[in-house]
Amino acid sequence: MTTRRVFLRNSALAMVGVGSAPLWLQRALYGAPGTRKKILVAIFQRGAADGLNIVVPHGEKAYYDLRPTIAIPRPGGGEQAALDLDGFFGLHPALARLEPLFSQRHLAIVDAVGSPDPTRSHFDAQDYMESGTPGLKATTDGWMNRALSKAEKESPLRAISLGTVLPRTLRGAQPAVAVQSLEDFRISNAQAAPELEQLYLSASDPALQSTGRETFQALAMLQALQKQAYQPAAGADYPRGRFGDSLRQIAQLIKADVGMELAFADVAGWDHHVNESARLANLLRDYGQGLAAFWTDLGDRMEDIILVTMSEFGRTAHENGNRGTDHGHANCMFVMGGAVRGGKVYGRWPGLQREQLYENRDLALATDFRDVLAELVARHLGNRRTETVFPGFAPKFLGLV
Repeated sequence: MTTRRVFLRNSALAMVGVGSAPLWLQRALYGAPGTRKKILVAIFQRGAADGLNIVVPHGEKAYYDLRPTIAIPRPGGGEQAALDLDGFFGLHPALARLEPLFSQRHLAIVDAVGSPDPTRSHFDAQDYMESGTPGLKATTDGWMNRALSKAEKESPLRAISLGTVLPRTLRGAQPAVAVQSLEDFRISNAQAAPELEQLYLSASDPALQSTGRETFQALAMLQALQKQAYQPAAGADYPRGRFGDSLRQIAQLIKADVGMELAFADVAGWDHHVNESARLANLLRDYGQGLAAFWTDLGDRMEDIILVTMSEFGRTAHENGNRGTDHGHANCMFVMGGAVRGGKVYGRWPGLQREQLYENRDLALATDFRDVLAELVARHLGNRRTETVFPGFAPKFLGLV
């Protein structure tokens, strides 16, 4: 049976940029407007980000002993010093644009968090985190797809990834689509569109008929918006590059009210074995600018949106001989949104003394990443059946929302 996801990925269709859908088209497709959907945006930092230099434990003396050349200086030590959050933790100075969001309690941080699986393989660790089943390679679908409940009026754009292929986390029974660029996504042969539409609508398979009908409805909506150039609100300044473009296009889709509930984007380049300091600072500067621009652009709509970040594992607590770090264990996650109980670093801090480290080398795991995600699924998206989203796991909510 052909699913909407397969159809959207394999057909000749592509979809164009969006701004704000005409009200008549919104009503025709998804009913009268007025009730906003809750939206969850997941950002994956591929490569294993160095959580210890992103959220700096400047109150831990051992941190400076373990990292004599790459540690972030204590707050008050100049432009390169950590930005104090609570007297113990601080942000990397390149994340200065996120400090006001933390102070205003719109940004929460979970530290010493990650997957309980001990693998140091990027591929396996990313796979486990996207599937939501650490240690189980046989899982064929992803936690984000399982988080979607069956809807009476289902948008073919309810789950979207910004990228060339559909990520593991969005694969499954519910419709999802990967879009590399809204601006370039279009029907390759516009003259053949009516014939292609009729081909699907006249199919003998009811599922294929439904798939075609909903897909061309979505295409009609996006075509109606094609002429509207998108302008971020309130002077929001997205960084140049793929990450900034992804966030801008997610914001664009949210404002268009296309029925999106889940969005996914990733950003690579976090595997810093050599000369970490400069490379991490450059990456974090764009990262912080992008997240801050997303918040500014969406304004009061952030009351219905939560954005969560994650990386497959952290880095070693001690620096290596190349002024970098190697594959580690626990890490940090950011949770941003209007409904987030921010202004706090959540989770138990395990310490960085040798006897406190995991395998005498890594920040130990104190919080399972599924605790964070399950709370967002249950309390934000409203899907209380977390046992179907994270099978075999009983989450402990942290009070993030």
